Amino acid sequence: MTPPVGPGPEGAPAGGRAFAVGLRDRFRGVTVREGMLVRGPSGWGEFSPFAEYGPRESSRWWAACHEAAFLGWPEPVRDRVPVNVTVPALGPERARAIVAAGGCATAKVKVAERGQDPAQDLARVEAVRDALGPSGKVRVDANGGWDVDTAVRMVRALDRFGLEYVEQPCATLEELAEVRRRVDVPVAADESIRRAEDPLRVRAAGAADIVVLKVQPLGGVRAALRVAEACGLPVVVSSAVETSVGLAAGVALAAALPDLPHACGLATGQMLTADVTADPLLPLDGFLPVRPVAVDEESLRAVEVDPAGWRARAEAARAAADEVFGTG
Repeated sequence: MTPPVGPGPEGAPAGGRAFAVGLRDRFRGVTVREGMLVRGPSGWGEFSPFAEYGPRESSRWWAACHEAAFLGWPEPVRDRVPVNVTVPALGPERARAIVAAGGCATAKVKVAERGQDPAQDLARVEAVRDALGPSGKVRVDANGGWDVDTAVRMVRALDRFGLEYVEQPCATLEELAEVRRRVDVPVAADESIRRAEDPLRVRAAGAADIVVLKVQPLGGVRAALRVAEACGLPVVVSSAVETSVGLAAGVALAAALPDLPHACGLATGQMLTADVTADPLLPLDGFLPVRPVAVDEESLRAVEVDPAGWRARAEAARAAADEVFGTG
């Protein structure tokens, strides 16, 4: 059970500070990443659910923020985490440039973007493979955008570039399981894992070879560790395109996992035009260090916005957390 979400004088939603940071490239329809930072005795936490999420879904994001600020994280078992560069659904030249600048040996490439055709996906992945060279690893993420037959056809076509795995090719567990039976490329589940009961369903359905876990949507590092244990499958930790404060929670999860066989999707600080710290979490030789992130007052002020709306969202999420987790 997630611990109670106590307010505290500095850590209450009423004391949160809101931010809006631009993205270098449009990513899944988003050009600005917004959220709120909360300070507590253990450090800073980030609360940044996407705009369409209501209080109940946002309650887990608040629980993750509270954990970071008030409880801290489990002890790490490694001091650095391998990461991939993330390539949005852009043209091949921009994709190649992102990989070349990313400094990582693994790339995750977005495919199945609405309004684009298969030829664009093929050209993008080919450019990424070219930029990485033959020894690099390429994984693709469809965000559930294909039906089964399209997924099977596209995975087979894209595998000419040597895929490490395909992430969430279809929306449902039944579809994932069917794709998994019909292709030789490993299948990863991402959107299919959002709640504590999901891992058992994924495993029972035979729907995935790998699970992708994100700290905020799962309610914190400890909650995500329980999900990883329940899955019994290899884990890739990914971000929700947070500031370095939010990314630090993902790094803490990856650092605490007993095994970490794959690079993690935590190098997304490269996608932001600014950050809230003077020392952002950015990859060096394909790794992120396991370390705390200190918010820099000048950096935060440069991206700070009116907090009223975010404080209201956080308070609603906090109240919903009492109901969801039985902490009231």
